[in-house]
Amino acid sequence: MKQKNFQRLAVLAALLASAASASAADWSDTYIGYRYGSSFAEPYEGNNISKNIVNLSNASGYSYGTNFFNVDMLLSDSKDPSAVGSTSGAQETYVVYRNTVDWSKLSGTPMKMGILRDVGATAGFDYNTKTDAGYNSKKRMLVAGPTLMFDVPGFLNVSVLALWESNAPYNGFTGVSTPRYHYKVHPELDVAWAIPFTAGVPLLFKGYGDIIASKGLDEFGNQTATETHIDMEVMYAINKSFNVGIEYEYWKNKFGNNASGPAGSGAFAKTPMVRAEYHF
Repeated sequence: MKQKNFQRLAVLAALLASAASASAADWSDTYIGYRYGSSFAEPYEGNNISKNIVNLSNASGYSYGTNFFNVDMLLSDSKDPSAVGSTSGAQETYVVYRNTVDWSKLSGTPMKMGILRDVGATAGFDYNTKTDAGYNSKKRMLVAGPTLMFDVPGFLNVSVLALWESNAPYNGFTGVSTPRYHYKVHPELDVAWAIPFTAGVPLLFKGYGDIIASKGLDEFGNQTATETHIDMEVMYAINKSFNVGIEYEYWKNKFGNNASGPAGSGAFAKTPMVRAEYHF
C-alpha cells in the first residue's frame, strides 16, 4: 500500500475510533484555552514574535484506554507576516490526535509493576496548515509506538514513537511550490504529564516534552537536527470551570531546523506565556 493511501486510511481510522470512544466515554474533559506570549520564534525569521493562541482540547477515557485531541489556532503579529509585504500576521492551525490503548484494559489482566501503573500502545497523527510569507507549512505526520504509564498522582506517560512525516511548502518570496516530501522515518521520545500538587493552594503541573531525532535531509537537501520541545504549565483552578496559570515553552532546533545554521536564532524559542482555560 502506498504511504499516501496508508496515511489517509490511518487518519480516517483514528477519527472513527475517536468518535466511537467519545460516545461511550468513561470520563471526558473538554475545554477552550487561550494563551499569549511575546517571545515566540520562527526559523529564518527571528525572535520576539507575539502570538495569540486559542485552542480546543478534549481528553477522555474509554473501555480500552484514552483519547486526546487538540487543535491550536495561532495568530502572529506582523513580525511573522501572512504574506510578502503584508503588515498582518500569519495564521496557523495545528491539530494533534493521540489514542493510547492500555494493556490491562484490553486484556483484563492488571499490569501494575513497581513504579509502573500500566503499559500500552499509542498511535495518532499531527496535521498543520500555515499561511505566512515564507514557508506556508502543510505538515502531515503519523505516530505509533509503545507507552509506559507511571504510578503517580494524576498521570505520567513516557512513549517511544516512530514518526512518518511529510510536508509540501510554498515559498511566498520565490513563488515556488514544493511537491509533498517525505522525511526519513525517525524516532521520538515523548513524555506527557499532569500532576497535582499544593503550594498554599491546589495547583496542577502539566505539559509534555519531546526529543525528536534528525529526520534526515529536508526537502531542500539540508541536514536536519535533533529537536527538543518542552511545553509546561502550572494552573490554578478558580472554580470547576475556570483555570488560569503560567506556561513556558522551550523549543530548540524547531521543526528540525538547526539553530546554529542558516535558520538562525529563530529556530530556538524560549517563550513564557499567560494562559486561561474554560472547561465544560
